[in-house]
Amino acid sequence: MQNISQGVILVVDDTPENLGILFNYLDHRGFTVLLVQNGENALKQAQTCHPDLILLDVMMPDLNGFDVCRRLKANETTCHIPVIFMSALSETVDKLQGFEVGGVDYITKPIQCEEVEARVKAHLMLRKLQQELQKKNTALAEKNEQLQAANASKDRFFSIISHDLRTPFVGLIGLTQVLTEEFEAYPKEDLKQLLIKLRKTSETFYALLENLLTWSRSQLGVIEMAPRIVNIREAILRNLHIFEQTARDKQIALTTSLEEPMFVYVDEKMLETILRNLISNAVKFTPYGGKVTISGGQDGYMATIVVTDTGIGIGQEYLPRLFRIDAQYKRKGTADEQGTGLGLILCQEFLEKNRGKIWIESRENEGSTFKFTLPQQPPA
Repeated sequence: MQNISQGVILVVDDTPENLGILFNYLDHRGFTVLLVQNGENALKQAQTCHPDLILLDVMMPDLNGFDVCRRLKANETTCHIPVIFMSALSETVDKLQGFEVGGVDYITKPIQCEEVEARVKAHLMLRKLQQELQKKNTALAEKNEQLQAANASKDRFFSIISHDLRTPFVGLIGLTQVLTEEFEAYPKEDLKQLLIKLRKTSETFYALLENLLTWSRSQLGVIEMAPRIVNIREAILRNLHIFEQTARDKQIALTTSLEEPMFVYVDEKMLETILRNLISNAVKFTPYGGKVTISGGQDGYMATIVVTDTGIGIGQEYLPRLFRIDAQYKRKGTADEQGTGLGLILCQEFLEKNRGKIWIESRENEGSTFKFTLPQQPPA
């Protein structure tokens, strides 16, 4: 950063004698001095050299100093440069016009070099302070955004603990209470149905807790990445197997059209979380007798995986909220399955960490298609 006793000064005056005096004086005191004799050249120099300050004569042929200043202030790249006018016009109306067009000061000719130096230093100091204040304001705004995001995450965390995790707990307690107190009175088939409900509730609770813990660890930055080449088809088959029984209970056809190995460069644990959440969502929001299909393609650089369901879909107005922690969107599944809304947020976060991305195409009552990409090779 330049010292306040130095800087690049553009001097604009149609009188060579004035230019020579100012050049010798300012150059001797450590300033870099640029000289031009007319308004058009002043505009070009300001645009290309970005001086720290401009000393601008008012009375010049063709384009006077006031017009030059107007054009400087109308240009995004030069509007911030302080302009000090120099003129033999000493009437108040002339000085006011100088300030109205954007000047910061006004020096009356004949010029006193000591006065010029004092005013230049004062305005360079003022500009430096303004720049530092702007930097601090920008940093403060960024910090404020981070704090707001942290507060949103904290609020979401406590909301999940206080409500979303309480619901399956209540279900578990109720089912186990019925089984322990009225076991002998229940017919065998009714007991079987109660046990099925108990299993489903336990699975729901485990999935909720797994997402919550994974998300919490991600927010704390304690998840270590270990990317490697992974056969994503095998990972898909593993996760389809996990949801076989859940899909069977809802008579949902759960299939993949991937028949050949497909390799991606990814952290395998994160990939498992991504697939688990997307398949779980598809099954959860697909009604009885529906279909969930996983397909994909590759080009040697990126692989694209597509999870398609014939479920209840999502209204267009809700799509932007799916991946935002501060814009909660959640609803029950077609069999009253619970959710936290964290699954898709985790998917997006983990995909971005692995140089991938995710997006959704959906229409209400017509089903949803989630697509995500992953690189097939390590970064160069």
